[in-house]
Amino acid sequence: MAVSAVASSSTALASGVFVDWRYTFPGWLRIGLALAMLVVTAAVAGRRIAWLVRLIRSGRPAVGRTDELGERVQSELREVFGQRKLLKWSAPGLAHFFTFWGFVILGATIVEAFGALIISQDFAFPLFGRARWLGFIEDFFAVAVLIAIVWFAVNRLRDAPARRQRASRFYGSHTGPAWVILGMISLVIITLLLYRGAQWNTGHLPFGRSTWPFASYLVAKALGSGAYNQGVETFFLLAQMAVVFGFAIVVTYSKHLHIATAPLNVLTKREPDALGPLLPVTDDEGEPIDFADVENLSEDTVFGRGKIEDFTWKGYLDFATCTECGRCQSQCPAWNTGKPLSPKLVIMDLRDHLFAKAPYLIGGLTVEEGSSPTFEGGEHGHEVPEAGFPRVPTSGPEQAVRPLVGTAEQGGVIDPDVLWSCTTCGACVEQCPVDIEHIDHIVDMRRYQVLIESAFPSEAGVMLRNIENKGNPWGLADRGRDEWIDELDFEVRRAVPGDKLGVDVDYLFWVGCAGALEDRSKKVTKAFAELLHAAGVNFAVLGSAETCTGDPARRLGNEFLFQMQAMQNVETLNSITRAAPLKIVATCPHCFNTLANEYPQLGGHYEVVHHTQLLARLVAEGRLTPVEPLDKKVTYHDPCYLGRHNKVYTPPREVLASIPALAAQEMHRCKDRGFCCGAGGARFWMEEKIGKRVNVERTDEALALNPDLISTACPFCMVMLADAVTAKVANGEAREDVQVLDVAQILRRSVNGSTGSPQAATGDTAGAAAADAGS
Repeated sequence: MAVSAVASSSTALASGVFVDWRYTFPGWLRIGLALAMLVVTAAVAGRRIAWLVRLIRSGRPAVGRTDELGERVQSELREVFGQRKLLKWSAPGLAHFFTFWGFVILGATIVEAFGALIISQDFAFPLFGRARWLGFIEDFFAVAVLIAIVWFAVNRLRDAPARRQRASRFYGSHTGPAWVILGMISLVIITLLLYRGAQWNTGHLPFGRSTWPFASYLVAKALGSGAYNQGVETFFLLAQMAVVFGFAIVVTYSKHLHIATAPLNVLTKREPDALGPLLPVTDDEGEPIDFADVENLSEDTVFGRGKIEDFTWKGYLDFATCTECGRCQSQCPAWNTGKPLSPKLVIMDLRDHLFAKAPYLIGGLTVEEGSSPTFEGGEHGHEVPEAGFPRVPTSGPEQAVRPLVGTAEQGGVIDPDVLWSCTTCGACVEQCPVDIEHIDHIVDMRRYQVLIESAFPSEAGVMLRNIENKGNPWGLADRGRDEWIDELDFEVRRAVPGDKLGVDVDYLFWVGCAGALEDRSKKVTKAFAELLHAAGVNFAVLGSAETCTGDPARRLGNEFLFQMQAMQNVETLNSITRAAPLKIVATCPHCFNTLANEYPQLGGHYEVVHHTQLLARLVAEGRLTPVEPLDKKVTYHDPCYLGRHNKVYTPPREVLASIPALAAQEMHRCKDRGFCCGAGGARFWMEEKIGKRVNVERTDEALALNPDLISTACPFCMVMLADAVTAKVANGEAREDVQVLDVAQILRRSVNGSTGSPQAATGDTAGAAAADAGS
C-alpha cells in the first residue's frame, strides 16, 4: 500500500550512516502537508473569526458586562468548566461533560500529533509528556468522547423532529450540520486511536510499550506487528490533522461556533443571571434613559429594538452563541401549548438575520434610495413554519429593509404572534446552558413596538390606560384599597407618606393591586394579615396611598409608564422616615420582584420579603403553630416570579409541611422546571387566541394528582388556576370540592389562636376556614 512507503524515523544507508527522516522525501512531504493544512486553516478560519469579531463589536454598547470580575470568573468555572447547567439533565449533561473535557484533555494529543509530524516522530511534551498517567487520561477521555457521541446519535434518532415534530426539542434546529459535527468528532477520535495504536507498534508512542494507554494498546494489538505500521502511523497522523483542521473551519461557520463564544457569553452575562429585574431602556451610549427628562434626549434615540442594529454587542454575542439544543423550547409554556413562540427559534432568526444583513452593517453596502424591495416570502427555513427569518432568505436589499417585527406579508423577522406569546416566565433563561438572555431581547423588541410603533394587542391598552388614570390595572377607584381592612376585627395601622413610622412597626405590608381589589386575592390579604396579627408582628399598610408598581406595564414594554409609577412609589416609600431601614413584605411575587429588584434602578432600596418567607420564619420560630389537622392532599404550584426569578422554592413548601395531616405531592414540572400559569409578561391582560390555554395545561397537570387543594403563592396564579378548575368542574372533568388556595389561607385554617398574641384568645380558626371555603 502507498502509506507503507513512508520511511522510519531514520534511514539506514549502506555505509551505516543514519539520515534524519525529516531530510528524506517522505519526511519533507509530511512536514509540507502538515504546514499547508495549518496555513489554510489559519487563513480560512481566521478570516471568518475576524469577520465575526467585527460584526459583534458593531453592536451598541452594553455597560457593566465586565464588572465584578471575580464573580464572573466563578460563573465561568461553574458553568463552563463545571458544566453546571448542562448537568441538570443527567444523561445529556454527562455526555456533554465528557465531550467538553475530552476536547480540553485531547488538545494535548493534537499538539503531540502535530509535533510528531514536523518535529520528531517520538515527540513528547517536556517534563510530563512521557508519564504513563497522561497516556491513560488521554485514552480514557478518547473512549469517553466516543461513547458520548454514540449517545448523542441515539438521542437524536430517538428525538428526531421528522418523527416527533413539535414535541422534539430539535424541531427547527439545523439537524444536518449537527450530524456532520458528530461525524467529524468521531473521526477525530478514530484517527487518534489508530495513529496511537500504530505508534505503540513502531515504538513512537511517547509512553513506550505501556498498557496504561489502554485503548491505544488494544488498537495496536488489533493492527498487529509489521512494517506497515509506519505507513499507518503517518497516514492517520495526517488524517488526524486534516479532520482537526477541517473541524476548526466548519465550527466557525456553524452553530458549533459556541465552542469559542460560549465561554465569552458566560463571562459577560448578567450576574447572577438574566432573571428577576429587567434591564432599563438605554441610549446610544448604553446608559439608562430617564423618561422624566425625555425632552432632552436626541431625536435619534431609539426606545427598545426596532432593527437588528439596535441590539448591543452582547445581544449579537447571544445570537452567535445559540447551540440550537432546544432546552429552552422544550420548557417554554407558549411552545408547549401550541403557540408559535420558541425561544430557540427567536434567537436563531435574529442570528440568521444579523449574519444576512452583515454586508449592510459592516460591509459598506447601502440600499439605493428610492428602491422599494418586495417581500415574496421564501421557503420556511429550518424546515418549520414557525421560523420568521426564512420569509426573506437572501442577503440583498430586501433583507436590509425588512422589519424586525412584522407579519409574513410584511417580511418580519419575528412575527407579532411570537412576540406577544411570551409570559416572561424565565424557563428559557433558566435552562439555557450558555446563558442567552431571551427575555431581555423579547421585552426590548416589545418596547419598540409599544413606545415607537404603538403596535400591541388592543386589550392590553385598556390595562395601560387603567394604570395611568386609576393607578391599578382594573381601573377601580383608590378607595377600594381600604375595604378589606374594614372586614378585619382588629385595627390595622396606616403608614402616612411624609410621616415618621414608629420603630415598633416590623413591616410595611405592600398589599398590591390584586390583594386590595380582586375578590379572591382579598381573602389572601385578610388571611395573611390575621396570621401576622396572631404572631404578634406589627405591620402597617399604605392603603389608598399605594399604587401599581408598574410591573405589567414594564413587561408589556411600556417603560415610560413603568418609570412614572415607580418614581411615584419610590417617592412615597422614601418619604416614610424611621430609625431602622424600611422592611417590606408583599403577597404578590410581581410586586415583590419589582420592589426588591427593579426599584433600586430608580433610587428605591428596601429590604423586601415575600409573605411565604415571613410565614416560614414565623412557623420555625414557634410564633405560628399549625395544630388543626388538615387531612387533605395538596400540590403546590411555583409562581414564576417567586421561584425561577427569585429562587424562592423552599419557604412555601416548609409552611405546607408544617401543617398536620396535610399530604403534599409535587407535580412533575416543579421548582426550577415549574410550568407557568400563563399570567406573566402582562399576558393576564391579553386574550389567549392560539393553541391550548396555558392555565388549563398547568391545571391538567395538577388535577392528574387528584388533589383536594391546589396551592400557590401569587394572586395571578391563583386566579388563572381557579378559573381553569372552575371550567373543568363545569365540564365534569374535575371534582367540585377541589379548591385553589394561597399558602397563607391553608396555614390560617390550621393555626390555633393560642400563639401568644393579644388577639389569640378570640382567634377563630374555624371561622377562618369557613371564610376561606368560598375562595
